[in-house]
Amino acid sequence: MPVLVALTSLVVLSSSLLGGRPAFAEQAADSVLVTGTGEVSGEPDTLTADLAVETSATAVDQALDRANTAATRMRDALVRAGLTKADLQTSNVTIGSQRDNDNGTITGYTVSQGITATIRDLPRAGTVISEAIAAGGDAARLNGVWYAVEDDTALLAEARKQAFADARAKADLYARAAGRPLGRVIRVSEVPAGDVTPGGRDSRAGAGAPMPIEPGRQRLTVTVTVEWALSQPA
Repeated sequence: MPVLVALTSLVVLSSSLLGGRPAFAEQAADSVLVTGTGEVSGEPDTLTADLAVETSATAVDQALDRANTAATRMRDALVRAGLTKADLQTSNVTIGSQRDNDNGTITGYTVSQGITATIRDLPRAGTVISEAIAAGGDAARLNGVWYAVEDDTALLAEARKQAFADARAKADLYARAAGRPLGRVIRVSEVPAGDVTPGGRDSRAGAGAPMPIEPGRQRLTVTVTVEWALSQPA
């Protein structure tokens, strides 16, 4: 009878190793399938700030005008700080209505407009964000910031090497336990990384001292699935 063991790696052995009963019918005969993980870290070189403006008025055109004015001032401040048009992106533009709780009639409108800013000069990031918020005035919002390594090619290559080595070590262990030499690689696949979403909560910040920024280290993880053939014992 086959035995299923919950480990950090997935192991598939052929029917010849499992008493005539395959673990997965679609897997190649006489093989072992494992996953390996590699993780590296690097110093971030970019910061992305999720900025926004939010305004309200009794008339929709007034709310729009106020939002556009605040957003323009915020974008101008970011450009003066050295950001280019390629570093700025408008996002999450919404228009909402405010209603009377008693009769449901519209009493006003709220307009929000997001501005995503990519800052590459990290030592000045706190100052840049503070200046943008000050330019936006009471309408300014900061929904969060997140970091990235813009050129992560070398880091990912190292993580992939570590992931494959991790998978190989696991495959060697199971092959020895089965009394079979580890053979050729049948296939390799990289597990897609999950989406990274910016964190942080809505902040209603005004002018003041530069915002403290601590980039820390950015971790990159790669997971691969590798299947090896199991050779016949010598």
